[in-house]
Amino acid sequence: MPRSKRSKLVSLTQVSKKTREHKNALIEEVQANADKYRYCWLFGVGSMRNTHLKTVRKLWKDSARIFFGRGAVMAKGIGTTPEEEHKPGLHKLAQEFRRLSANYNTKGPQKNEVPNTLPGIDVANTFRTSNAGNTNAVARSCYQVICLQETNIEPLKIPLEKGGDIFWLDERTVANVIEGDNGAEIYALDVHIDSQSTEPAVLSGQAQLIGTFPTKTPANFRYVSETSLLVFSENVYEDGNLTHWDEWQSLKRPQLFSVPLLKGEDKKWSLGDSFYSPLRGTGHYSPVEPFGGTDDYDVSRSHIVYTCKDPELPEAWHTKQNVGDHAFHFKDHVLSVLATQVYLVDIKGDSPPRELTSGKQGAVHAPVFSKAGSKVAWLELDEDGYESDRAKIVIYDLGKNSAHSTVQFSRDDSFIYLTAGDEAKVKIFALPVPPTPSESSTYPTLDAKYTTPVPLTHSQASSTIHILPNDRLLFTQSSFTSPNDVFIFRDLKAVEGAILNDETAALAKVQPSRLTHFTKADLEGKHMSEGEEFWFIGANKKKVQGWLLKPKGWAPGQIKKWPAVLLIHGGPQGAWEDQWSNRWNPNGKSKKHASLMGYTKLILLFVVFANQGFFVVLINPTGSTTFGQEFTDAIAEDWGGKPFVDMANGWKYILEKYPEIDPERGVAAGASWGGYAINWIQGHPEFGFNFKACAVRPLNFSAHVLIVGNLQALVCHDGVFDSNYNGYSTDELFFFNHEWGGRPWEAKARKLNENPANFVDQWATPQLLIHGSKDYRLPETEGIAAFHALQQRGVPSRLVIFPDENHWVLKHGNSLKWHFEVLRWFDQFVGEDGRSDVSHK
Repeated sequence: MPRSKRSKLVSLTQVSKKTREHKNALIEEVQANADKYRYCWLFGVGSMRNTHLKTVRKLWKDSARIFFGRGAVMAKGIGTTPEEEHKPGLHKLAQEFRRLSANYNTKGPQKNEVPNTLPGIDVANTFRTSNAGNTNAVARSCYQVICLQETNIEPLKIPLEKGGDIFWLDERTVANVIEGDNGAEIYALDVHIDSQSTEPAVLSGQAQLIGTFPTKTPANFRYVSETSLLVFSENVYEDGNLTHWDEWQSLKRPQLFSVPLLKGEDKKWSLGDSFYSPLRGTGHYSPVEPFGGTDDYDVSRSHIVYTCKDPELPEAWHTKQNVGDHAFHFKDHVLSVLATQVYLVDIKGDSPPRELTSGKQGAVHAPVFSKAGSKVAWLELDEDGYESDRAKIVIYDLGKNSAHSTVQFSRDDSFIYLTAGDEAKVKIFALPVPPTPSESSTYPTLDAKYTTPVPLTHSQASSTIHILPNDRLLFTQSSFTSPNDVFIFRDLKAVEGAILNDETAALAKVQPSRLTHFTKADLEGKHMSEGEEFWFIGANKKKVQGWLLKPKGWAPGQIKKWPAVLLIHGGPQGAWEDQWSNRWNPNGKSKKHASLMGYTKLILLFVVFANQGFFVVLINPTGSTTFGQEFTDAIAEDWGGKPFVDMANGWKYILEKYPEIDPERGVAAGASWGGYAINWIQGHPEFGFNFKACAVRPLNFSAHVLIVGNLQALVCHDGVFDSNYNGYSTDELFFFNHEWGGRPWEAKARKLNENPANFVDQWATPQLLIHGSKDYRLPETEGIAAFHALQQRGVPSRLVIFPDENHWVLKHGNSLKWHFEVLRWFDQFVGEDGRSDVSHK
């Protein structure tokens, strides 16, 4: 090859830092713009790169632009259509790379693939003016502003080319914060809605630059219009930590700040120069890492209420959080840490924080102010070190300095609205606010109407509720068959009156109005199994619940036609709920995420499996949430016991009820605890699952397992292999200490013989293992060790490592690769005779 042409190829043996940066930027560009690079392949070739160099050189001139970096090649096709793109040479190269290095291509959406432009959380406009509460913004690739007053007006799409956060400044102005050259920049966008037109709302003029922050990563914004102050969080240098979740902790930790944000007489907005640091010198860090956001604090006209980890306790083996007040107010928090506290602090930090929690609590979440700012409510767990304890609603009367247990307040502060899981559905509940007792009490004597929440929704999964002016409640809702859409309840006064008058039967007639159909066109023609609920008798004669999703093309009477997959959720304190997810979706994964406003699960793999020709079985065994605290607590110190009796009974129930399932074509998959379950099933043939192949990936103790009669294959994603080792290596030591009854060297924990590594001599089922290198919840050595065990026993097995993923697979290209690996693995064992649509070709 001529030197001139060779110089165009980047060396594969001596790659400069600049080249590596270019390659990484290229990868990020492809992942962020999948449609733009629809006819583009991204390959990791590793040590096999020289084998293919000759083929690459042949293609250099005619078929594609080839980019090289250390261990990776990107081939960008010249054509603009599949016919042009699939030139013989490039197509051959793609096939060869896929065959030898088993890396998946990153082409755009395939036939029948559900698009990735799915709606996320909403940002409600709750300003108290004559026009307030009639607009709402919802994230969906871009943000969309919807009119709540007239449902026939089409949503306004705000592209936000540079991304960033948005929040409302007033009833018609949206703020957008993006990264700038010298610091984060904040812009104002004016929205105009003509209620007499059916046309979308419009942006009035260009975005106005309000100001620049002195740092580049402010986040979690809350604007207080009454005092023209903006509260936000930023990572600052103070005390450090070791590791948490998927990253090494630097010296920077999140704290809250405030700054004036004013609208002048000229109608232009301006950002002040004075930044206040109310938590400075306190040792308090809020929002709570790694998942905390605006649900960790709330604001009133003068104060902030926030939750933080107890600064006096080691975070790794405590969950205790405190609630405090710093002349400002606070909101809801995510269940991820325990031993937290609630504090109240002046919005500018003019006085020190005041703790509102008793000091005897465990984790605390989702603090919120009442509308008048005179009361604070939060969710509180009793036991330090246990993140799945029952959550109590605590209301603290700031005027009387007293708290009681009985969490968005109604506009007049007479009711609390909240979301909570109930038998695998996430419902909206209403609860009257009781009178304040004369002194603080954990269990006050109250009338039943003050202690019994009343459900307003009864199915699917509701979240992100907001109380709007004019007696309205805005929320989003998703299901197995649809991502989030926006709904609204009207005339809350009638609802509240019925509850106070014990006329709850009348609430059956109260139905929300649907305001959006974001993904209707995208899902048109797709097979979306709604999911059928079933109940059976499990361990200790307890009733156990599950879901069944039927495959595309299913019809009664097709005896032994269909394969089946058993998915095992993680946690183990989690649940399969009727909710959409971009990860484990049975129609299309399961991640626990709780807040005062909602408890959500991620669910997309279900859709994928059902569309690939599988009966999808989802069982909520002992330890699952939403079925009462006793049922949840019963898995502690019994990981290998009752849950497996439940799953075995549930599997048998489904096989007997649906003869259309071929019991010889069963598979199972699990992640995190579900991965533990896969490894435990491997060593215990007496359960009778008889899987012939498995797939496992370690995930925050939540693994997914597939079981069908005579199970043919298993998949373990980020699962537990050596539970004793995990008691030393995990980032949240409190979890092991609770679940195993003590620390790994203590007698009680050592006595429990429920470690999968102790039963490797029984392992015989083919198994796929998947793990993320950034998983510090369950380090990747768990997956590597299980793989070595299978290999030494001569069991068909495969290990897939994602170097840039944590306990979850989150990146678009990696998600495609994940699905490709799992479906190909199952196809090897249950896809024969053309009876399954699963293909690895």
